[in-house]
Amino acid sequence: MKQAPAETPMAFIRSIVLAYERYGKDPTHALHEAGIRPSQLKRIDAKVTAGQMETFSGLAMRELGDEALGWFSRPLRHGANGMLCRASLPSPDLHVALSRWCRHYALLIDDIRLELSVDGATACLTIHEHADLGAQREFCLVSSFRNIHGYACWLADSRIPLSHAAFPFSPPPHAKAYEWMFRGPVSFNQPRASLRFDARYLGLPVLRDDRDLRRMLQRPLPLIVLQYRRDRLLSGRIRELLKARGMALATAEALSSELNLSTRSLHRHLAEEGASLQQLKNEVRRDIAIDQLTRSKKPVKQIAAAAGFQNEGSFNRAFKEWTGKTPGEFRKPPDVTR
Repeated sequence: MKQAPAETPMAFIRSIVLAYERYGKDPTHALHEAGIRPSQLKRIDAKVTAGQMETFSGLAMRELGDEALGWFSRPLRHGANGMLCRASLPSPDLHVALSRWCRHYALLIDDIRLELSVDGATACLTIHEHADLGAQREFCLVSSFRNIHGYACWLADSRIPLSHAAFPFSPPPHAKAYEWMFRGPVSFNQPRASLRFDARYLGLPVLRDDRDLRRMLQRPLPLIVLQYRRDRLLSGRIRELLKARGMALATAEALSSELNLSTRSLHRHLAEEGASLQQLKNEVRRDIAIDQLTRSKKPVKQIAAAAGFQNEGSFNRAFKEWTGKTPGEFRKPPDVTR
């Protein structure tokens, strides 16, 4: 079996070691079980695999009795994260579920507060810091976001791509890893930590039930360190990109780059939705053509170009296939006889 690449910064392992020191306990056993040599901790550029991170952090939570791994002024006792999940699970959609998560989190922790807000088409998760998080600040903020973002993806059974991730500290030596962790634009030295994404994802229904939750809680940490694959709003996002940017994003390669997906993943996700890129391009071209034929007096040649066709002849043939009429027949007002 191919071994997973090491992507998680060693800085996060060092943060957990700090928690051991805070509680006066020895991390040697947990480091050994995770296959991490103490000498590796000193290497600034070192990384560990997702499996190593899962093993070490899982053991640390049990040995320290703190699911927050020392971030806060008091421990987050065993079962707290499971309680948060159960409190938000019986929700009609992701908006209600995440709002409940944030509200119940505030009942457990005073050091930070999670806030969900919506501004027009953009949803934002913000962390407000009410205490000095010290040397564990970065690991706390990053893990808190990856935790709630991963849980949201699991609830909706969908990848939720981020449009922006912001952090209130300088770029760390391992800043490159943030591109892998958040798969979108990342900025540092911001006023506060925040994640932004398309607000339409908040309308996705919660698709998990209590049986799914019990199974997930047996191994919850992969939600934090692994990326979710399916995107249930992908077709709609592609339609909007094609309408807004037209032929500049007409190829699978250009769209894949814009969406932070591989070309292969793009085609696979569309197939899972019962769609194809060509189908979406045709639908957008048709909608553009109908809109301009109906609402403007532009020559058909110009409308053909606006819809992404090289010549008027191919546009005429495609339009008749879509509507049963040529562009001229479609635009011609009905013949009203008395």
